[in-house]
This record gives sequence, C-alpha cells and structure tokens, in this order.
Amino acid sequence: MKDNTIVTHAGNRPFENQGIINPPVYHASTVLSPTMDALLNKGDAKVRYGRRGTPTTFALEDAMTELERAHGTVLAPSGKAAITMTLSALVEPGDHILMTDSAYAPTRSFADTFLKRFGIETEYYDPLIGAGIQNLCRDNTRLIWTESPGSQTFEVQDIPAITAAARNAGIITVMDNTWAGGYFFKPLDHGVDISVQAATKYIVGHSDVMMGTIACNEATFDKVKTGSDTFGICTGPDDVYLTLRGLRTIGARMPAHHRNALQVAEWLQQRPEVTRVMYPALPQDPGHAIWSRDFTGASGLFGFVINTAEQKKIAAFLDDLKLYGMGSSWGGYESLMLPSWPNKNRSATKWDAEGQTMRVHVGLEDVGDLIADLDAGFDRLNAA
Repeated sequence: MKDNTIVTHAGNRPFENQGIINPPVYHASTVLSPTMDALLNKGDAKVRYGRRGTPTTFALEDAMTELERAHGTVLAPSGKAAITMTLSALVEPGDHILMTDSAYAPTRSFADTFLKRFGIETEYYDPLIGAGIQNLCRDNTRLIWTESPGSQTFEVQDIPAITAAARNAGIITVMDNTWAGGYFFKPLDHGVDISVQAATKYIVGHSDVMMGTIACNEATFDKVKTGSDTFGICTGPDDVYLTLRGLRTIGARMPAHHRNALQVAEWLQQRPEVTRVMYPALPQDPGHAIWSRDFTGASGLFGFVINTAEQKKIAAFLDDLKLYGMGSSWGGYESLMLPSWPNKNRSATKWDAEGQTMRVHVGLEDVGDLIADLDAGFDRLNAA
C-alpha cells in the first residue's frame, strides 16, 4: 500500500474494538491474570504490564513499522530519548562510533559526555563524505550515525553509499529521519538498519506532544527492544493516542509544508539581505541532486543566512514577526524562526557564514501572508 493509505489505516483494528475506528486509550499499570497458570505464563502474553505496552501503544508501533517499512518499532517518550536509547542499546565499552558533524546537538552531547564516560569513542566526519566513510572505519567501529539533511545546515548525505560501506564492514547504521517524517524518505529501503525520529515533530504535527520512535530492521530490533525494557522506557497512553491522531493527517500536511517552504525559500533567494538559502528542494542547493534521487519531497524546515550578524538588526527582524514564533522544536502547523550558530557544534568541518544563520520552519499558513510578514521584517532590519 502507498503511504497515504498506510497512515490512514495502519494500527487500527475497529472490529476488535466494537467497530470503533480509533484505538481505545488504555491507562494501565497492573494487568490481572484470571488463574495461577495464566499468571505463571504471563511472560508469553503481549499485554502483561503497563510499562511493557498496551493495545494503544501497539497500534502506534504497528503504524510506524508499516510507514517506515521496518521489522518493528520501539517507542520513546521524546526524540532525544529515542536517540539515547538507540545508542545505549547498540554500543559497548571500547567501541568506536562515527557520527556526522551535522548531527543534532543533543546527540553530540550524549556521545561526548555519557558514552565517553563508558569508554566509547565518537569520531565526527564530514557529512558529505559518502563512500569515503570506509576510510574511517576501524576494527572496533560499531555504529555509523547519519542525519540527512543535517541539523541547522541541511547537508544531504549520500545514505546508500554510506550504508553500502557499512554493510561491507559489518557496521550498524542509524539515521535521524525526523526532517522527512518517515514520509518523504525511507531509510531502511536505502540500507539503513534503524530509523530514529522525534515524532514530536511531523508525526504529531500539532506542537503538543513529546514522542520518539525507533524503527528497526530484523537484525537490530530485539537488541533495541531489550535495551528499552531494561531502562524502563515507556510512553503515556494519551500521548500515544495524540501521536496516532497526528499521523493520520501527515499525508495531507507534508506536501503542504513542502509547497509553502519552497515558495518562501525561492522568495528569500531574491532578497538582497540573504546570502545563502539551505533547502535541498531548491535546484541551486548543493544537495539537490542526491535529494532528488532519494527523497520524494521536502519538509518545511530549512536555513538561510542574513548578511549581518549585528544583534540589534536581527532582533528588529525577529521581534515583531506576526506569524513566525520564536521557540524550540518544529514540525507543527505553525511557522517558527530562530537564529542559530552551527559553528558551536562542529569539529570535523567548519561552518563559515557570511552573517547570521537562521532556522525557519514554514507552517501551513497562507504563503502570501508568510512572505508579507518576512518582507516587513526585512524593512525593520534595514531601518535598525
């Protein structure tokens, strides 16, 4: 089935629930056994304790497994929890990790602090390395972490080339797939072992729930699931329900984000105040060829650089925007804008910006209104 059919129906079993379309919300800790024999054999039951899941959580896991074409999915209470759980489950003391230099900053922080304490070495690599990743692999390299497009700077990685090199060396590959939402890119189809998402973003789509998903192939699922159970990771049933509810409309939302973001990005390209726009859907973007080959669309998140870093001018631009909120996260229906400083999170490569780097999430508002808001912002910037 195609994605729009999957996100509409996957995980729902109406005739197991009195014909009700949406799965019931099970609030559960204790699960009773009717007999001693059932109690002693509860380990074989799918529903045995609230922390281990209920039909509500199983519905979301099943839906995400279908969407990401995986063997199984493990849920986490946030995107960061999904990242840290995946890394913790797969590496051991003495292991070596290769991580893209454009990775989400909290991913880097976890590797550089928590994992380092346990004797796990993280080496950062140029996100554009492609097949050259094989030259960095060691005998003790256990995992290659990818994120495409990269956080804040939006480099598109050659995922098939990296996964081919990893398979030849027997190394696990993981991709942070949050930007594409599991809708515009299928990591496991391109050789990735595990796709991690902050479902908080496009899966939920309404800026009101924290959720993480870990979609695994058959070779990695049991290890990640066991690790999650060991750490006692679990998700609240109301959050799971809202995540499922958001998932049902992702097929309508993602193309709209793409259309709006592309128009805003094209408009920004024409502004004299903008020296660079980082959006793979633009033909002029350095990653456009790989994006066109591997992705089926682009989300609403991208970056651009303003030709000044003078904070008074940047504040004049941002402070009175009517439609772009200043706040962390993204992926909701509303537009957001933040200044960013990618150079603070680089070690293998250098980020040279000709002014202030910005990160924008283009929401579902009327694109003419969004552009008019930015136009007024640039007027304020120039007058400051």
